Amino acid sequence: MFQVKKKNGAARRGEFTCPHGTVQTPVFMNVGTQGAIKGALSAADLKNIGCQVELSNTYHLHVRPGDQLIHDLGGLHKFMTWDGPMLTDSGGFQVFSLASLRKIKEEGVHFASHVDGRKIFMGPEESMQIQSNLGSDIAMAFDECIENPAPYEYVKRSCERTYRWLVRCKNELDRLNGLPGTVNPGQVLFGINQGGTYDDLRVWHMKEIAKLDLAGYAIGGLAVGEPTEVMYHIIEMVEPWMPVDRPRYLMGVGTPSNIIEAVARGVDFFDCVMPARNARHAKLFTWSGSINLKNAKYERDEGPIDPHCDCPVCRRYSRAYLRHLFKAEEMLAMRLSVMHNLYFYNQLMQKIRDALDNDQFDAFRGEYSEKLAQKI
Repeated sequence: MFQVKKKNGAARRGEFTCPHGTVQTPVFMNVGTQGAIKGALSAADLKNIGCQVELSNTYHLHVRPGDQLIHDLGGLHKFMTWDGPMLTDSGGFQVFSLASLRKIKEEGVHFASHVDGRKIFMGPEESMQIQSNLGSDIAMAFDECIENPAPYEYVKRSCERTYRWLVRCKNELDRLNGLPGTVNPGQVLFGINQGGTYDDLRVWHMKEIAKLDLAGYAIGGLAVGEPTEVMYHIIEMVEPWMPVDRPRYLMGVGTPSNIIEAVARGVDFFDCVMPARNARHAKLFTWSGSINLKNAKYERDEGPIDPHCDCPVCRRYSRAYLRHLFKAEEMLAMRLSVMHNLYFYNQLMQKIRDALDNDQFDAFRGEYSEKLAQKI
């Protein structure tokens, strides 16, 4: 399912094959939380801007419209008309960040929906059942998402519970894939490494979950407020213990510079809501750094967002026009800006892959890692 085709230090160039296609890695997954990209991009738009993997959220789709409804309508691929690879996250992060009155027990988590307050229970089996109903290619394990920082003893107990939950996820998904009527019997499971910012817990947990021979492994619980240097350090501590023949996924990361630096440390998969969220507030990425289109200096600027970008937006619209759309609060402003930012991210990954293919990654990293972190 996964093949490392080339390496440059710890950086890897690979291919991941799943029921809905082959993914070239490193890859950035475009986040369609509720089966749609916030900013009015359709599945057809995603194809046009180079998206390889679409990511949707288990918790949100369970709350509405309901995973059983999506199952009955043929699964999420058919429901949103996306025919490419898809990952669904487990709902764990949303349970711990959005839900009120949650109560964690060994069997799972009792909580109230953030939409209507109704009582919901979700544990490893329930998360797998929901994701099986959705029919994604990659299902993420149900884990506990802890705050950073958190007391050592609590993090230790949480890691141990997350491991036990992972075993239950694996067993349940194996069972579901063998049932008649399963939307995607080729669905695979990625485990999630936790451990806060404690090196020993991170390493212990990674060693344990690696023994389960899963299709892929993620590093979770980062990019939640800790310094960037701490995030990079945790990746460096965990990476040597991650199976070399399985994809590595850094969850919820991040900026263009974060991605380049994480690729250099051996990461293959990324996702983040930030490029679309920033775009909806007129903060756009260019190959010289980021810009804020609401600034007055763009009022009469007839140039594109980025003269070095060939996305559908930059080929047609000016900064002045886009700024006007934002000032007039036209929905088109968000749609065009999200399209540009996601195209930029997909192109960033293509350039990273090209650099790895051509043994130029170190030079690419040297030129762009710092430059793309700048605000113009």
